[in-house]
Amino acid sequence: MNSLTRTRSASLIAARFSVLGSMALLAASVILPTASAQTNPGATGDPCVSPAIIPQMVREGNSIRVSPAHLVSQPAGARENERGVALTQAPDTLRTLEEAHHWFEKAARKGYAPAQVNLAVLSLAGWGTPPNAGAALYWLSEAARQEYALAYFDLGILYLQGCGVRQDDHQAFSWFERGANAGDSVAQLNLGYLYDQGLGVAQDRTQAALWYRKAAESGVAQAQYNLADLYAHGQGVPLDESMAFAWFQKAASQGHTGARIMLGSMYANGRGTKKDLPSAYAWLSAAALQGDNRGSTTLQALERQLPLDQLAQSKTRAQSLAHSPNPANPSELAFLH
Repeated sequence: MNSLTRTRSASLIAARFSVLGSMALLAASVILPTASAQTNPGATGDPCVSPAIIPQMVREGNSIRVSPAHLVSQPAGARENERGVALTQAPDTLRTLEEAHHWFEKAARKGYAPAQVNLAVLSLAGWGTPPNAGAALYWLSEAARQEYALAYFDLGILYLQGCGVRQDDHQAFSWFERGANAGDSVAQLNLGYLYDQGLGVAQDRTQAALWYRKAAESGVAQAQYNLADLYAHGQGVPLDESMAFAWFQKAASQGHTGARIMLGSMYANGRGTKKDLPSAYAWLSAAALQGDNRGSTTLQALERQLPLDQLAQSKTRAQSLAHSPNPANPSELAFLH
């Protein structure tokens, strides 16, 4: 059974906000389509922020999507950080982004780690300030010094991408490992990928499977896909097509198009599940409707095999799968808490 490429996470680089309103970065994917560029008054041609980061910034309408901070106490800098978060919920204008940067900086200078990470991402993306990867590295390092978990993840991305620092897979591995051990599910996914590919560490697919599983059990679709792929090939885990099917199914239910193609292929060939041509067509067609046509050859073959009534039903199901809201990936929820 052919498999699509395992990848490390869901977007090129995107802003993430922590539970206390901080931002973090999300690592690269090579199989998912890149979002179209969006207007950003602070964007420049800095290679760290364009075209990688700016097109992937997560927004709702014209606003950055940020949930209110939930704070048990009010340590120094917390109120200033909250004001910055509130400003990022306002319409995206140069003035509001500059004000958000101002408040995050005040909080960061008071030693408030979530604000330090927020300020780092604004500095990296050029939101309300000229892009400055060096400033981002400084503030992330300050937050990491306080053992703030999302800073570990972000530093891993900077070293993985060579953004403001010399590209260094070993350093990326070290930071992702710290984030993974702190419970960050996307850091766990990236750590699994580095073990999987032997980047910054000796290749060890048993360890890759272990970390993919941790992230997969947290609901990260890309981790579910990667773990399924290991089961499909018997790499780091026993060869088990029924387990591969189960994990592909979980990722497919979240809208992961690669998983939908694999699920359709398994249904078409009766691998890991009972052969079911209508379901195969529905999943492959749903992926195609989402813009992923890698299953087109199988789709054409299925169209010749299915009776017209079953084909019509499968097309209707595919439309529903392609257009129904998908459960939010935990890596996306972590963008903006």
